[in-house]
Amino acid sequence: MFTYILYALAIVGLAVSFFKDRKKTKAALMKAWKAFENILPQLLTVFLILAFALAIFKPETIQTLLGSESGVLGILGAALIGSVTLMPGFVAFPLAAALLKSGAGYMQLAAFVSTLMMVGIITIPVEKKTFGMKATIARNASAFVFSLVVAVVMGVALG
Repeated sequence: MFTYILYALAIVGLAVSFFKDRKKTKAALMKAWKAFENILPQLLTVFLILAFALAIFKPETIQTLLGSESGVLGILGAALIGSVTLMPGFVAFPLAAALLKSGAGYMQLAAFVSTLMMVGIITIPVEKKTFGMKATIARNASAFVFSLVVAVVMGVALG
């Protein structure tokens, strides 16, 4: 229901904008369309990755590896996978939602998503050029530990 309210508000806002200044509204819509075209390849990639992941891994496998019963090993595994994966947030969150529907646990998904966003093993070479190796390691290590704390908090809050 809330989604429909948001759509209705967007349509009303677009209509008000269109009647107030048609030229600016058309320009904004064209800019939005170009932005959509720019993210479309990545979005299609997300859908393909999701489709393949859900086709390859049965819900039972996901529950075993990332389910609530996987415990600390599942959390650490999800955190390690998130640490070495490079993917934008708009890809990570739909993936996490699909994994949740397939039986993954809250703590495991929180560890995966938070390390995915905060820890950058793949980007270490670029980061060390800018900040130095000591700062890069300190940032990544503290982000990893913080991600585990986030996982536990999310597990307690949602579990």
